[in-house]
Amino acid sequence: MKKLFVALTFLVALSSLTANAQQSKQFGDYTIHYNALNSSLISPEAAKAYGIRRSDSRALINISVLKNTEGQSPKAVKATVTASGRNLTGQTRVVEMREIDENGEAIYYVGELSVRNMESFDFTVMVTPEGQSKPYKVKFRQQFYTE
Repeated sequence: MKKLFVALTFLVALSSLTANAQQSKQFGDYTIHYNALNSSLISPEAAKAYGIRRSDSRALINISVLKNTEGQSPKAVKATVTASGRNLTGQTRVVEMREIDENGEAIYYVGELSVRNMESFDFTVMVTPEGQSKPYKVKFRQQFYTE
């Protein structure tokens, strides 16, 4: 029960942050939701449960993939997800992504990287939903504030 509470806390935190930004991209039957935020915004309980290091100088990338089926609610699907970020000085960082699966109800792919105050990253995320052969590319820019 406690794990479910922590998972719901994580889900609510990420959902509220993405709801404001509406960061998603549609690819046929799939919707890819994406965001990046300072890891200090995640609750201490959720960070501990999922092994996320909370810090103003750490960014968390969050990706989720939903399959849309006519007449049904969108369903979380597994995917292969890779990500990289390039700052404005041209330094590129590969972001190691890992899966968080909440019994198939919610599936997230998260990755962490260090950031400096007012640093911007252009992220490129490649997503291949399970059962698909073609990856989908999502690009977005995010600026981070550490102070």
